Amino acid sequence: MSNLYSFAIGVGTKNSRGEWLEVFYPAPLLNPDTTLGDILKVSLGIDSGEIEPSLEQLASLQSALRHNGFTELAADIALLAESNRPVVAVMLSQDSAPTTVPESYLKLHLLSHRLVKPHGTDLTGIFGALKNVAWTSAGAIDIDELPERLLQARMAGQVLSVNCVDKFPKMVDYVVPSGIRIADPSRVRLGAYVGEGTTVMHEGFINFNAGTMGPNMVEGRVSAGVFCGAGSDVGGGASIMGTLSGGGSMVIALGEKCLLGANSGLGISLGDRCTLEAGLYITAGTIVTMLDDQKQPTGKVKARELSGKSDLLFRRNSVTGTVECLTNKSAVELNAALHA
Repeated sequence: MSNLYSFAIGVGTKNSRGEWLEVFYPAPLLNPDTTLGDILKVSLGIDSGEIEPSLEQLASLQSALRHNGFTELAADIALLAESNRPVVAVMLSQDSAPTTVPESYLKLHLLSHRLVKPHGTDLTGIFGALKNVAWTSAGAIDIDELPERLLQARMAGQVLSVNCVDKFPKMVDYVVPSGIRIADPSRVRLGAYVGEGTTVMHEGFINFNAGTMGPNMVEGRVSAGVFCGAGSDVGGGASIMGTLSGGGSMVIALGEKCLLGANSGLGISLGDRCTLEAGLYITAGTIVTMLDDQKQPTGKVKARELSGKSDLLFRRNSVTGTVECLTNKSAVELNAALHA
């Protein structure tokens, strides 16, 4: 566990049994200064953990924040106090694994607010902490309560639309980071880190605890745990193996100015300025023939031995079918107009 200190206060949704389904935090904080940290601890009466503050505690917190110049946070607290929704405050004095829904949502917010990068906070066991939820046009609904809610809507002459059933909601329903374009927001989960200047096209996908430094073009799949360096392009239909999709515990990353060709697949890390030919899938155990400057074979290695190295071009010999690797003499350059 690290000493990463985080705090957030927000509103959420509970089921009929009083269990949290989701939480929205308008302004999560990471490592706030000592004065603010002391105000939060004194006003809420906690050093770590979560609390559903009373109106008196919210009023005390709001007053202390305004008195000490934290006007924006005080304004958020004032809005929360006027809400008829359940309010929760979470304070994590150490970066331990999340055990509750409010703790889990705080960590996902930290990622999507770009306060921490993928692998920058402990998400161990988050699947067990989150509930599987029906995400509908009326918000989050407990799966067990969905049939009754569907019937109630129909009886009232309304249609309750179920957008998906999942443990993770769309990122843009909670935060829209600055300077990004997302063609289909359902394909970017809360907990994704989407860097400034990133474009995610319709078939692009970014999982939680994964993302892009920005600027980047994403037309393929960025799986959980994967982080793409600035200027890299994930081509149409390309797939990067993550820790949840067959990659095991291996952490896969792309360096800067890499290109994954259309329908390619990557199961190792790449350094900077690497290119993977369209349609070629490289796994850690793939046998790769190394070529010299005259494109003559110099030996064979497993792809894992090339993991993280820069200036490499991977291709398949169209005659023999052999996977080959040689020095990449060109780096990908993104269209500046598309990522401005």
